[in-house]
Amino acid sequence: MQDNQNKQDNLSNEEKFILKTIKESGENGKSISYKNLQDLCADEFEGVRLILKKLKGKNLVDFDGIIPGFSSVIILVS
Repeated sequence: MQDNQNKQDNLSNEEKFILKTIKESGENGKSISYKNLQDLCADEFEGVRLILKKLKGKNLVDFDGIIPGFSSVIILVS
């Protein structure tokens, strides 16, 4: 748990926003469709796909492939 907290301390505002959005708006606070996440982030910033790629590299989220597509489901890694 402490290791995961340390990872989150070094995140950009956009990365923190995405994680918070998944927790608050995702199914059971653990997963959300890419399209829904994109819509929720649209007024805040652009580049959701690249930010998700970075979060996957930090083992904070998971999805199929390297960069999520519109049909992808984004899952929080606990």
